Amino acid sequence: MGIKVLIADDHKVVRRGLYFFLRTQEDIEILGEAENGKEAVELANELQPDIILMDVMMPVMNGIEATKVIKEQNPHMKIIILTSFSDQDHVIPAIKSGATGYQLKDVEPDELVKTIRNVHLGQNHVHPKAMSHMMSHMTDQKQENNLVEQLTKREREVLSEITNGKSNKEIADSLNITEKTVKTHVSNILSKLHLADRTQAALFAVKHKL
Repeated sequence: MGIKVLIADDHKVVRRGLYFFLRTQEDIEILGEAENGKEAVELANELQPDIILMDVMMPVMNGIEATKVIKEQNPHMKIIILTSFSDQDHVIPAIKSGATGYQLKDVEPDELVKTIRNVHLGQNHVHPKAMSHMMSHMTDQKQENNLVEQLTKREREVLSEITNGKSNKEIADSLNITEKTVKTHVSNILSKLHLADRTQAALFAVKHKL
């Protein structure tokens, strides 16, 4: 049985190019083509491909949103993001949405075929440029988690109150401590988290669900 592939890209030239090249591979069968994310979701459910080559920037529904929906409805399907973008704003959301592979459109044709085969075998395959962003993101997350662990229980309570938009006096009344003590805790929080002000502290707390 060949690897059943669905192509999703809003540029017809790209779709046609992929179609005519991939159909020359004996172990790859092209089931269909989608020109936007919504159509990709519909065809995925209808055709049940093994692999979906998914562009990111598409009308109606983008590739990242489509990937998330498809993975929710068909967890067994494997999606390879095939795009021109290798920046962190595209790589991280794509991987988080459930993509198994991430490849750039300037990839050599044989390398793309290798990616399809590897992903079909259950391996993750991410372009080196995209991988560097993933590693950087993971490092940043780890560093931020380490900073959070430095906060005392009381400092976390104060940070939670800051997130609720309370003033130092309101926090003092809520936690039954003096306003001076609150100021000390706020100063310690900003110092430990390397933040400039209360607004950044509130955003940090929301991001880390503190």
